[in-house]
Amino acid sequence: MSRLRPIFSLILVSLATLLISCGGPNVAATPPAYTSLQIEKIQEYVPEVVAVQERAAELQKLIQNQDWTNVSNFIHGPVAEAKLNMNYIISNLLPDRQKEARKVAREMFNNLVKIDQAAKEANPQKALSYYSAAFTDIEKFLDLLPKNTLPSDM
Repeated sequence: MSRLRPIFSLILVSLATLLISCGGPNVAATPPAYTSLQIEKIQEYVPEVVAVQERAAELQKLIQNQDWTNVSNFIHGPVAEAKLNMNYIISNLLPDRQKEARKVAREMFNNLVKIDQAAKEANPQKALSYYSAAFTDIEKFLDLLPKNTLPSDM
């Protein structure tokens, strides 16, 4: 029995070595990708957000002219619609991008509220400051989207 112990140990070591070496290489996990349905949904809502971004100068002019009624109408109309579309887009982003996109959308909403408050106070400097921040947030949001979902001229 004492002569079989070293042979038995050698067999176990050889078997363990064989099993470990035949385990194969670790396959790197592929990064998550967007499905065609997610791309389609994002593309459905992006034009509304881009349209508001393109109308930024219009809101700036309203603020400069101190046309507070139309500033409020613009914020509660097209910009609020864009915010809603941003929420629809967020739900179709990859999980790692959703968190940042929610943060940016929340910051944009907070800036819109502050523009509205500045409009009620008839304070153009304050409104213009928050206007800049809100449209910077829209730009940040669009930068988080997959490139193939944005219009080709962006």
